[in-house]
Amino acid sequence: MAPARKPKKDSKKKKKTKKVVNVVVPIEPRAVESDWWDTFWHKNSSSHGAAIPSDEEEGFRYFFRMSKKTFQYICSIVREDLISRPPSGLINIEGRLLSVEKQVAIALRRLASGESQVSVGASFGVGQSTVSQVTWRFIESLEEHAKHHLKWPDSDRTEEIKSSFQTLFGVPNCLGAIGATHIAISLPAVQISDEWRDHAKNYSMLLQGIVDHEMRFLDVVTGWPGGMSVYRMLRCSGFYKLCENGSRLSGKAQTLSTGVEIREYVVGGACYPLLPWLLTPYMEDDSADSFSKFRYAHEAATSLASKAFRRLKGNWRILSKVMWRPDTQKLPSIIVACCLLHNIILDCGDELLADAALPGYHDPGYGEQICKQADAMGRTRRDNLATYLQNS
Repeated sequence: MAPARKPKKDSKKKKKTKKVVNVVVPIEPRAVESDWWDTFWHKNSSSHGAAIPSDEEEGFRYFFRMSKKTFQYICSIVREDLISRPPSGLINIEGRLLSVEKQVAIALRRLASGESQVSVGASFGVGQSTVSQVTWRFIESLEEHAKHHLKWPDSDRTEEIKSSFQTLFGVPNCLGAIGATHIAISLPAVQISDEWRDHAKNYSMLLQGIVDHEMRFLDVVTGWPGGMSVYRMLRCSGFYKLCENGSRLSGKAQTLSTGVEIREYVVGGACYPLLPWLLTPYMEDDSADSFSKFRYAHEAATSLASKAFRRLKGNWRILSKVMWRPDTQKLPSIIVACCLLHNIILDCGDELLADAALPGYHDPGYGEQICKQADAMGRTRRDNLATYLQNS
């Protein structure tokens, strides 16, 4: 009889059950997300001299160029992006994640003040890298989700703009004023080239904009080096191509009291060519007393573009200071973001700070370029408009 077998030991070791611990990241509760402003205000309200308003509401406008209501609207535009894709390191000095509101405030302050990332970071209690990350992510999100604030007007809006130009300046069927400005930059030695050196011997990037009667941007073009002429930038723009092929400024013509028709057009300075859809001023040598009313009306309407650039660069000072070695591939996005913010403020019924606009000319140190190219049809339409204005 075979010996009885000893029961086998269970060779399989029981696996230890790991205890799952849910780690909750300490995100600021909604109820305390507003304390970033209290902290910022108490820290900075007395550090900028007598220029800061004593009233907190006006102080908010001073630092961020808009009301709290408009600020919350902008937060709603970018909120999903800033929550869903948080970059690393967005922790404040107390170890809490930055709220969306604080991220937006950091980005707006960087754009509004033009101060260094170190200086902006110190005012919020965050580091330079955090300011850099937050600002760029804000710009990307705004550029993606706020496009509807910068677009060519639809038919109803077009009629409103043309009617306003005629009421304000007496120019019929005018759909906007076009202009250009320089964004000064400082480039590293390895990137310096004549194409970035403009006619004022500065290194810069060009911005072209078309504005309506409220100085709202309808179309912007940027990214071209400052060494390019304003006329050449116009010809390279999508706006020029659309106008030339009849896709833009091709609405209903208006019959003047003189019996002639005038098509839709924009007005621009002497730096632009005279075209059927772009009316420029008369030069001194081809003007006469009969053109005086046109000269006055044209100058007043065209000045809207200059005023818009003064307000843009005054409210968003990052554009009016010399940018230190910017990434020329990213700089256009920064410029467009500032144009979007300019429009959002207007669209929300907010007011731009009266004393924020740059004093004098928006391009200090730059003389106006002169373009002598003139299309024959452009001459005829300008003469027709001048005759109409003189007899009206």
